[in-house]
Amino acid sequence: MHRRSVIIVLILTASIFILCKCSGGARHDATIITDNNGEVFAGYTACAGCHKDVYEQHLRSAHFSSSAFSSADNIKGSFDAGANSFVYTRHAAIEMQKRDSSFYQVAFEDGRETKARRFDITIGSGNKGQTYLYWMENRLFQLPISYFTPASQWSNSPGFPNRIVFNRPITSRCLECHATFAKVTSPQGKEPEEFDRMQTVLTISCEKCHGPGAEHIKFQQAHPTDTVGQEIIKPGLFSRQQQLDLCASCHGGRLRKTQPSFSYQSGAKLTDHFILDTANGNAADIDVHGNQYGLLSASECFKQSDMTCGSCHSPHGNEKNNLKEFSRKCMTCHSESHDNFCTLAGKVKADLTGNCIDCHMPKQPSRAIAVFLQGADAAAAIRMRTHYIKVYPEETAKAVVSLGNLMKEKK
Repeated sequence: MHRRSVIIVLILTASIFILCKCSGGARHDATIITDNNGEVFAGYTACAGCHKDVYEQHLRSAHFSSSAFSSADNIKGSFDAGANSFVYTRHAAIEMQKRDSSFYQVAFEDGRETKARRFDITIGSGNKGQTYLYWMENRLFQLPISYFTPASQWSNSPGFPNRIVFNRPITSRCLECHATFAKVTSPQGKEPEEFDRMQTVLTISCEKCHGPGAEHIKFQQAHPTDTVGQEIIKPGLFSRQQQLDLCASCHGGRLRKTQPSFSYQSGAKLTDHFILDTANGNAADIDVHGNQYGLLSASECFKQSDMTCGSCHSPHGNEKNNLKEFSRKCMTCHSESHDNFCTLAGKVKADLTGNCIDCHMPKQPSRAIAVFLQGADAAAAIRMRTHYIKVYPEETAKAVVSLGNLMKEKK
């Protein structure tokens, strides 16, 4: 009897180990991860059983790819000889190397290796670019070389000097917009901050917006016929300002925190946790990167309606570059019957109304995110789509010319 009990315990222990190892969002085996309020994370894969369609959509989103443990699957840059280096001068360079099962940035000075640091965390989906972090004991630092997608090559990390530097610390405020959770263990105000490496949940997962889900899953397993859903945050029921606050917590510019990182939870009042980046209400002072909420809220479309970020964006799916679908959403408010429609005429108008976006939300260079490509004298800026919606005459003119050229080619 005793032997049978031991066997059962071992089987249960092994099952729990496997379940936790596959719980998603962190490489922590059977470690239980709790937020600052003691609520337990379930891991995003635990959501798949009941929310399969939403789960699979989210796996393809840029949010999901916002951070991950570095691997051959998510590092965009090349490690092949001839394409794996960034040369600062003839005396200093960094090579991206694969060593055993890991990847490293290796510094060389006058041909001699001086430092090697591992790619531990990949930040960014790669749509515009990626940067990378490494652990030094319980502290995180940014690696000096990033990847710039428009040029398909390695670049100096944004804001880094034109020399080898490995000492830029990563703060909890950085992680707050690129991960679901990271537990800070150092006293408040101490820098560089220290983290519990076993209490980190990467990606912008389901639990970033819906809150830790262990209690929700426990409840639903005990009440399988309950279709309302309990013990979980439901952003779909938020007020307009609550929805906007949730998005602005990461898309609201340089917010200055007044509470510890990761204390804000969706549904809370953003100003109870941050001092907002208002840019004095002037859209021209807001960079195209990072403060989409500030740009949107300065737009007449926003002021004259009840729109939220969710009016145009699916919180779960990947709609990147689907300009026709975004334009369709524009036309739920802008129609000929409302006298606020496209003022162009004829066939040009008919063709361009399938793409409101390039005329009224054009891509613009970021002043905040610019990188030095190898051998370049000037920084290359990432171009991002502005969320300040208005008439841009020069962009409309470009679109008309482009459409005219396309029509000529078809003749």
